[in-house]
Amino acid sequence: EVAGKGVRPSRESISRITPGLLSKNVAKSAGSRRASVAGTSKRQKARSFVMAPDGAISALTPVQMGRQELYAELPFLAVPGMQTKERALSVAFSSFAAQLDTQEEEAYMEATTGQKMTDKEKEQRSSRMSVMLLGELEEEASMVTTPLIFAVIAASMLMFNMGYNISVMNPPAAFVFPGHTTGAWSAAVAAWCVGSPIGAVMAGKWADDMGRRGAIIAATWIFIVGGLVQSLAPSLIVVTVARAIVGVASGASTVLVPIYLGELAPPNLRGVMGTMTQFACVLGIFFADIVGFFLANPAGWRWMFSVISALAMVQLTLAPLLLESPRWLLGKNPDSPEARFIIKKLRGFRYDEEVETEVELYLGASKSQSLDAESDDDSKQGSGKSAMAQMFADKNVRLLVVSTFVLQMAQQLSGINAVFFYSGLFFDGVIDNPLVGTTLIGGVNVLATYVALLLMDRCGRRTLIMWSSGGMFLSCVVIVSALLGYFSKMVALGAVAVYVVFFAIGLGPIPFLIVAEMFEGKYVAAAMSISGLVNGTCNFFVGLFFPVINEALGAYSFAPFGIVLLLTFLYAWLMLPETAGTTPEELQAQLVAKNAGTTYHNLDIEGMASHVPPSMDEWDDALAAMEDEDGL
Repeated sequence: EVAGKGVRPSRESISRITPGLLSKNVAKSAGSRRASVAGTSKRQKARSFVMAPDGAISALTPVQMGRQELYAELPFLAVPGMQTKERALSVAFSSFAAQLDTQEEEAYMEATTGQKMTDKEKEQRSSRMSVMLLGELEEEASMVTTPLIFAVIAASMLMFNMGYNISVMNPPAAFVFPGHTTGAWSAAVAAWCVGSPIGAVMAGKWADDMGRRGAIIAATWIFIVGGLVQSLAPSLIVVTVARAIVGVASGASTVLVPIYLGELAPPNLRGVMGTMTQFACVLGIFFADIVGFFLANPAGWRWMFSVISALAMVQLTLAPLLLESPRWLLGKNPDSPEARFIIKKLRGFRYDEEVETEVELYLGASKSQSLDAESDDDSKQGSGKSAMAQMFADKNVRLLVVSTFVLQMAQQLSGINAVFFYSGLFFDGVIDNPLVGTTLIGGVNVLATYVALLLMDRCGRRTLIMWSSGGMFLSCVVIVSALLGYFSKMVALGAVAVYVVFFAIGLGPIPFLIVAEMFEGKYVAAAMSISGLVNGTCNFFVGLFFPVINEALGAYSFAPFGIVLLLTFLYAWLMLPETAGTTPEELQAQLVAKNAGTTYHNLDIEGMASHVPPSMDEWDDALAAMEDEDGL
């Protein structure tokens, strides 16, 4: 059996529920129902009572139950590629709930008519109910409110500015304080990589102390200050300092934006939000290349640097559109009126009852993702340890931790930012105008990112890493061969474009995606933090040493990257576990095991979709009647 058998709502069955066990939203639901007028909603949804193993009882519709599972299982992060897991969870829960619905329908038929359902009738009903519930969950996923869209646009400006700063030093390299040494210019470029991990580490504390909105505004001001210092710098040393300042804001952005959007968006939209931030970043890189055509000259390079502050000022004008994170507000005060007001705006709710249900989902998911460790025997033995220490001590995730380190190192040591930092240097002598090649690569990067997002929904993560590292390795071979004269110089340009495409489909998005997808909720924050540190450190070494490598090795400058990529391919082939997440069937089995001790009453998917007046919401009416008669 999927779970304990439930019963149809009646005065007799409800009266057996201990009043003290009723959860807050059940009581509020009953109270609000009594106080409301007719026409509470155009589409009334039948509620179910769910009795957990600890005796706690909640009243949710099947769709709300599905959202509860999504909230509990998906981390509060907007990461590109999460759509696969979101869809798998929705499919798994729909099938699970359909089995419960069919089981209860059979029990009801037997009790009222003395007849049982045939196997064919069970299969048909289960299939029909599963499709119906999945359709309801996906319909909710497609409903995006205007306040949410504006908040996403305002927050994504940070990622756009970060992308701009990745490439902004590339086009004007020959005009910024001419006569600088290779080492001095490398230090100025790499200083951004020094500030980035510092910002990533500090961002968590800012977000907790100032709120997600306050931390985003603080990062915006750092962009303004850093951009002004960089554009007004009297020497390359000051430019280097400014790059470090801007790096702090960029590193903070990589942490704040995924957290902020993940806490604003419903769980089945977090992957889409992550996709938008990824696009914002690559569009920022491309934008810097385009701006270079107009401002990468002796008279315009300061104006090109001032765009950093201009973009941040535009974001400040959009600050009123940034709503505070409901999760942060509820963490400070579970009764927060502001959190409820924001949830109502973000979800487009019309009634307080809907808001209270969403508040319970936020609170329940926050508790499960932050306190999982306390319910785990292994974690109890090390209850004094931080999440980071527990993660390193947990043998069950050791391979994932090692794989995370390897992929973060491979992402940067593959040399991708050597292209975005120094493509002008690399293309010098390959084509007449290096900026044309740089801009072409930026455009290819945007298109490849779109293709990558399509592939991530269809292919396993391990498969994509192997294709990515293998394709980049072969591109390095062609690049070196072309520079040695075996092919034309234009072949080298084409090989760099292919190299960027293969990066975008695997080593670009997946190293951070597997953290959100595969680690338990209690480890996600720690894993993201250490990943950012490893990534930033490797990025710093590439930014600092590639010009030196290019001068020393000449045509063989991409050979070290090829060696790293070959080793990455071998690791993925021999060691890397498939990280695409569990299948819907595996997730459904997990749901059955997790809810084995849970009893579901009145789980009626078909009733959920029926158009009935509010007065026929059986459970609310029965609870309200009990409150009138017995003072519940």
